[in-house]
Amino acid sequence: MSCPSGDVGRNVSTTAFLISECSIIMSKFAEPMSRLIDELKKLPGVGAKSAQRLAFHILRSSDEDADALAAAVRDVKANLRLCSVCNNITDVDPCVYCTSATRNQRLVCVVEEPTNIAAIEKTKHFNGVFHVLHGAISPLHGIGPEQLRISNLITRVDAGNIDEVIVATNPTVEGEATATYLSQQLKRAGVKVTRIAMGIPVGSDIEYTDEITMLKAMEGRRDM
Repeated sequence: MSCPSGDVGRNVSTTAFLISECSIIMSKFAEPMSRLIDELKKLPGVGAKSAQRLAFHILRSSDEDADALAAAVRDVKANLRLCSVCNNITDVDPCVYCTSATRNQRLVCVVEEPTNIAAIEKTKHFNGVFHVLHGAISPLHGIGPEQLRISNLITRVDAGNIDEVIVATNPTVEGEATATYLSQQLKRAGVKVTRIAMGIPVGSDIEYTDEITMLKAMEGRRDM
């Protein structure tokens, strides 16, 4: 059943009015403020309202704080790079992990993103080194193995200096696909490949555990 033409006209008029109001509100900002808001909106998870709040916070900040923020952004872009060995973000190349004399250089943990390293380091029980893929295989998003930093991992393994590779990709469809691909490629080189265990979080109730998590917990069981 089609809407009456009067309703359509009112809907169009209302939409046009709202767009006009938004344009008027945005036009009230001075050009430097509008430009800052536009740039902040490019950050992940930052919408128009959040960008406005951040922009006005920066405006109200002292000159010293504003200069410190700008300098920190410039410093990150100018001085940080990817480690030529493990692809971690670093200001020295190779990074502190790859040059450490106290870490086991023959044990490599593969993660999707540099931020994953902090979670593993917090355990204080891993003394190996890392390899960062910068993503996971995702055909739906056009990301295949060639888009990830896998080739230099193969090179590290082929050099014969690695005894074990721990695959610590996320427990997602993309993470599992990446883990399977890595296992197939690395086992051809004769290196030991292991996958981090997944299952029921500590402190949770089995009653509320979904079947996939329970399956992973059962598959990852160990002797006591």
